[in-house]
Amino acid sequence: MNAADLGLQEEGAREALPNKGAAGRRVGVPSTALFTDQYELTMVRAALRAGTADRRSVFEVFTRRLPEGRRYGVVAGTGRVLDAVENFRFDPDVLGFLREQGIVDEPTLQWLAAYRFSGDIWGYPEGEVYFPGSPILRVEGSFAECVLLETVILSILNHDSAIAAAASRMSAAAGGRRLIEMGARRTHELAAVASARAAYVGGFDSTSDLAAGFRYGIPTVGTSAHAFTLLHDTERDAFQAQVNTLGGGTTLLVDTYDVTEAVRTAVEVAGKDLGAVRIDSGDLLLVAHRVRQQLDELGAKDTKIVVTSDLDEYAIASLAAAPVDAYGVGTQLVTGSGHPTCSMVYKLVARARSADPEAPLTPVAKKSLGGKASVGGRKWAARRVDAEGVAEAEVVGTGPVPPELADRGLLVELVKGGDVVAHEPLQAARARHMAARAGLPMSAMQLSRGEAVLPTEYV
Repeated sequence: MNAADLGLQEEGAREALPNKGAAGRRVGVPSTALFTDQYELTMVRAALRAGTADRRSVFEVFTRRLPEGRRYGVVAGTGRVLDAVENFRFDPDVLGFLREQGIVDEPTLQWLAAYRFSGDIWGYPEGEVYFPGSPILRVEGSFAECVLLETVILSILNHDSAIAAAASRMSAAAGGRRLIEMGARRTHELAAVASARAAYVGGFDSTSDLAAGFRYGIPTVGTSAHAFTLLHDTERDAFQAQVNTLGGGTTLLVDTYDVTEAVRTAVEVAGKDLGAVRIDSGDLLLVAHRVRQQLDELGAKDTKIVVTSDLDEYAIASLAAAPVDAYGVGTQLVTGSGHPTCSMVYKLVARARSADPEAPLTPVAKKSLGGKASVGGRKWAARRVDAEGVAEAEVVGTGPVPPELADRGLLVELVKGGDVVAHEPLQAARARHMAARAGLPMSAMQLSRGEAVLPTEYV
């Protein structure tokens, strides 16, 4: 283990593990059927009794607004949604629980026992950016089979997209410097794995979370904490033990006691080829400059500097002029940097008037005086660009797609007839996000508060 373990290797020198489907390893996933709200099941029960459960329906996921100050959103969690749909099965234990609690009746239990989503899902591909009103996901099938997926889809997309948006802002602020996700200890253990995945989509290079590395093939990193230094009688003893085990290319933590003395000792122990030093406290801008000067004077000109300590996109931006090579981010990343959800909703936008598969779809929409109105109709979306190829508007419509936007469509087929058709390596979503972000106006990268960088036009 050396400086590369903190993500300091040259770009492209280390790749994620080959993906099997959307994951680095195929990991058994339990039934996702109870990742839902009870009213989804009571609606199915009532619809079955009323004879309306089989009406062809279209649900869409969208958000009415971006979190305050955000200029674009990032679609993340799509791969996890596809896994959840595949594993949405009511096994005997789940059915037994529903029966014991009296949540649904026997006819509904029989229907649930045979449940398999058989419809179609279209959506923005993972890593794409979105704006208010963007039809991020479109789920089509019978009312009953579609409505059951509402909660699990929203819980995944709202969480992962929030983390990816924060990660994207931090990635933009980092200006090409390496980013390490280190938030596992700041959130729920399962949310930590999802957060690491979303952060990777948003532009982070590695994670400290081994479960995320195992499951999704994300490069993992890590060397030592302050406890390791405190364990030993002297700081020199701690550094020597680490170097003896991991080699001179390792990263040494230098702010347990006196930073200046620690840097001197680190170079004496590891030599001028010391991989990196990590600074976890103090005035990071000032300390980084002093450490860089000291390392250079000691001949360790190639030793990298990693900084951690409650960083967010604003702190990262403030360190742009500092001689920093990598940032480690935890709390602010896994909490969405102040916006832990995207306020996405899942709304019925069209339905047939009968169970006849050939019955035409009728647009439906919620009317509200409280800002919760929705726009009816099965939608498409395209992104209009200017003469320079820079995005200038998100165009959403329900009728024919204008010829000039025919090749700018954003939705792709994810599930066809109940079968997932769009599993992809996580690296593909990450690369897609970098390309999508690069196609936005430059003002999208500003950290100052502002409105969505693209207007949403309905046609």
